[in-house]
Amino acid sequence: MTQKVIGFHYTLKDDQGTTIDSSEGASPLLFLEGSGMIIPGLEQELVVMNVGDKKNVEVAAADAYGEVREDMVITVERAQFPPEAELNVGDQFRVNNNPAMPPFTVVKIEGESITLDGNHPLAGKKLFFDVEITESRAATDEEIAHGHAHGEGGHHH
Repeated sequence: MTQKVIGFHYTLKDDQGTTIDSSEGASPLLFLEGSGMIIPGLEQELVVMNVGDKKNVEVAAADAYGEVREDMVITVERAQFPPEAELNVGDQFRVNNNPAMPPFTVVKIEGESITLDGNHPLAGKKLFFDVEITESRAATDEEIAHGHAHGEGGHHH
């Protein structure tokens, strides 16, 4: 099967109808089918749509950013951070600046104990997308080799 590059506009809302993110006023988002750049529950809907199609897509937490994992919530001592580090609830950082690790969010500061959450901020949430397909084409050999879409809305070299 030929891999496709798909371009689409989207508006992402939570279960209260609050807009979380949108491509409105920007270039459509481009992705290479099967590259893992789009959450699975959304990608499986997009790949069967055609240019010009519009759809409301509901994605369960398990097919989006996963369920909340309690083992990703940890409490550490303040002494594990550099003394000059200012820590506030809501701050995000990567352990040892490792891009392979998920970012952690400071969720509670209690004396010398810091509670960190490594879950994605949208983990455990059902997501609602309004999407419109703007482009659908066969991926180039270069895009397949690089593992991502090229061009406006995709990756530039």
